[in-house]
Amino acid sequence: RHNLNYWQYGDYLGIGAGAHAKITRFDDQTIVRQIRQRQPTAYLTAESLIQSETLVPANERLFEFMLNSLRLTQGIPKAYFSQRTGLPLSEISAPLQQAIDSGWLISTDSHWTLTETGQNFLNDVVALFLRES
Repeated sequence: RHNLNYWQYGDYLGIGAGAHAKITRFDDQTIVRQIRQRQPTAYLTAESLIQSETLVPANERLFEFMLNSLRLTQGIPKAYFSQRTGLPLSEISAPLQQAIDSGWLISTDSHWTLTETGQNFLNDVVALFLRES
């Protein structure tokens, strides 16, 4: 249950020294990762609790989404992709079709689900969604 939010590419807040966060900014469809001050003393005394903040590029968002979501045996609701990444489905249409043609993925009206073969070749399926910057 703890990991379900990560696997659904949900957001999470980092609270405490060294904690990490993933936050979707819906106003501009960006995703940021934050790291809190690592040392407890710095965390308690620093002007900002945030040690670093990085913007997650689009190519990493689509890969991270598929890397996490394909772990779900009940499948991925198609609506989650655009909702959680801020990207159009057209961004993944080619690798999706390749996974379907390889017998690794089944596409229904509402979900994508790995086949048994796809579960056995999960790394190969996920690799289809890797993109250069």
